[in-house]
Amino acid sequence: MKRTFVIGDIHGGLKALQQVLQKAAATKNDTLIFLGDYVDGWSESAQVINYVISLSKQQACIFIKGNHDLWCEEWLRSGATNSTWLLHGGKETVSSYADVDTIKKMQHLQFLEAMPYYHIDEYNRLFIHAGFTSMHGPQKEFYLSNFSWDRTLWEMAITMDERIKKDSLLFPKRLKLFSEIYIGHTPTLYYNITVPMNGCNVWNIDTGAAFTGRLSIMDVHTKKFWQSDMLQDLYLEERGRNK
Repeated sequence: MKRTFVIGDIHGGLKALQQVLQKAAATKNDTLIFLGDYVDGWSESAQVINYVISLSKQQACIFIKGNHDLWCEEWLRSGATNSTWLLHGGKETVSSYADVDTIKKMQHLQFLEAMPYYHIDEYNRLFIHAGFTSMHGPQKEFYLSNFSWDRTLWEMAITMDERIKKDSLLFPKRLKLFSEIYIGHTPTLYYNITVPMNGCNVWNIDTGAAFTGRLSIMDVHTKKFWQSDMLQDLYLEERGRNK
């Protein structure tokens, strides 16, 4: 049976990505939807990009662009860095490209440039890295940066009164637009939770792989999920890095 899996923020943790795909027993018949932030964090950012490109040649994959991917894209394009990016995992990304030749870097740049900011499937499910603010949906979003940075959609979803149902006039219009919304960007560790979180019809799949958490993969139909080991255990020699 064909399945659709959604995968949270990887942040250079190739070992975790390979582990969750194995745990979920994902096959070439399955569709993989990645929510962004493939790079910046652990030591294998360039290797993650290589790996997901190879996956896309074997099976259906959808790659959403995250804010860290935008930083990496700009660096690959211009060679310019900024202090904010370097402090938030960019330093490790630059190091991961130390032995990558120019041709391969250009392939990675083209791959990042081609990523969409969001995806809406045939079941009217939205997959987006962070969020959107337009009452008419991401198609009408004025500030494109919201796709990779917005947290208001998630904050609204998790603070909603559970007594307010979707058919109520009080239910947020943004959330009524889609049957379900899948996001990353905001680690569930911020709420002292280590597994995917749900608020209204929004699912947050970022379980803190960039930090001390795990990478998560979820079957969007059944909501069953699998998690990697903690990234700091998969990359023991990197436990002391700045994050």
